[in-house]
Amino acid sequence: MTTGREILHKMKVKAGFCSSSAAETGGKGKGKVTAKNSNNNNVSYGSYLVKGKANHPMEDYLVTDFKRVKEHDLGLFAIFDGHLGHDVANFLQNNLFDNILKQGDLWSETRKAIKRAYKKTDEEILDKVKQLGKGGSTAVTAILIDAHKLVVANVGDSRAVLCKNGVAYQLSVDHEPTKEKREIESRGGFVSNIPGDVPRVDGQLAVARAFGDKSLKIHLSSEPDVEVKTVDETTEFMILASDGIWKVMTNQEAVESIRHIKDANVAAKRLIDEAVSRRSTDDISCIVVRFR
Repeated sequence: MTTGREILHKMKVKAGFCSSSAAETGGKGKGKVTAKNSNNNNVSYGSYLVKGKANHPMEDYLVTDFKRVKEHDLGLFAIFDGHLGHDVANFLQNNLFDNILKQGDLWSETRKAIKRAYKKTDEEILDKVKQLGKGGSTAVTAILIDAHKLVVANVGDSRAVLCKNGVAYQLSVDHEPTKEKREIESRGGFVSNIPGDVPRVDGQLAVARAFGDKSLKIHLSSEPDVEVKTVDETTEFMILASDGIWKVMTNQEAVESIRHIKDANVAAKRLIDEAVSRRSTDDISCIVVRFR
């Protein structure tokens, strides 16, 4: 039952006087949704997570936040898709953006600063292998600077897609083992290609780049691809999502499925619901950022 206090809070959120940070749990505890509005009237965002059918705890984590740093309004968004445990993804949720923001030249040397922060964070994860375990995580991060400049970086197969005038543009790079076979082999590794299975690094990991994974690190890279874009009047929204969506939907299908939904939170949930209806069985996490 909804209380009078809850109704009043929802009215305030809708009116823009405050933001909602309360988590709302879906059927049987499988879904979790958070809806928030930034302090910038030109940006709204929402997120949704669903536990997959694998017999292990949820391994996806995400970040949605706004901060004021050195006279800049920063929107911080990220998806972390863990494997062989959730500890590395959780560590990234708590530490990666801190390392990025410690780079004093983020504004003037954006790509170099992001790459240094990714490298430093991966080194910290490897140094903490006793606490964090031997697992790893993919990552896709987006920093929105003053609602105008968008910086996207990623390792692995979580993806960032931008919608401009109804057309989907992929901002991240899917780091598939077959695409980086030469580099993996040059480090002494190999890429398996067993019928009925996806290509894997050393027969184990289905991505060529990731944080952590100490036992495979000599054959893996943690260097991100970085893309910088300008948000203009044609930019409608951005999707960040783990591969549980992209296994069953194209970029354009994802954009078209939510383009008509103005509420970013509802859009994120709708996108995951559509992926589940297409029989995606993986853990799925999604963030939708709308630009007005």
